Amino acid sequence: MRNFLTLAFLGPILLLQGMHVRRTTPKLPEANGARNGVRGNGPVLRLLITGDSAAAGVGVDWQKDALSGQLIEALASRHEVHWRLIAKSGATTESLMALLHACDTEVFDVAVVSIGVNDVTKGVPERDWAEQLHRLRALLTQRFGVCQVFFSSIPPMHRFPALPQPLRWYLGRGAKKFNARLSEWSSRDVHATLVKVDFPLDSQYMASDGFHPGRLAYVLWAILVAQALRIQRPYPKASDRGLSIGVRALPNSIDH
Repeated sequence: MRNFLTLAFLGPILLLQGMHVRRTTPKLPEANGARNGVRGNGPVLRLLITGDSAAAGVGVDWQKDALSGQLIEALASRHEVHWRLIAKSGATTESLMALLHACDTEVFDVAVVSIGVNDVTKGVPERDWAEQLHRLRALLTQRFGVCQVFFSSIPPMHRFPALPQPLRWYLGRGAKKFNARLSEWSSRDVHATLVKVDFPLDSQYMASDGFHPGRLAYVLWAILVAQALRIQRPYPKASDRGLSIGVRALPNSIDH
């Protein structure tokens, strides 16, 4: 009821502000660079990074400075990391599942997921989103053999510099509700782990569009994810799980 009244009073303003933000915010490209590879020494860790524009590295020029590059850098001293990035700007949880279904099957030990911001902006109901999270996790574990899925929390949209008020407040409220739902859901799913990500949203940490992470934010994000991976139990090898791995050449970019 409260949300209905909010939309009734603020709906026209929110709509106009949303149109203005889409029209005036710079459209930054996804980061350049390889989206798969092998790096490091130690026990093999097969890593899938997937999700939206933040996973795709929007906000920096090269993948080495984005989440994928920084996370691999953090893990490579302890593991031989076989990694792949499957991400697309604008992805919602539903469209990400379609993207993953369109990709060739490959076996991974863990997956790191960045998703939810576009679900908030598109007004996906919280209950529907929780159900989609469950289907996404099932897709990753069943199709890609993932043992554990690490979901990053949605950033504090109520502090995004690119968003004017009251749109910033409204989307920030939605992000908080989604994070509460994500926390509650992941606590009940043994294959899901929530990584709470928090970093300053000033100009040093944000991209030039005031919406995406900058290099320093990606560094901190990668550290938090790497720490979460390290405190989990050792992941069984694919062969021990009865899974076969077909090694093949992968393209440097994935475009669906």
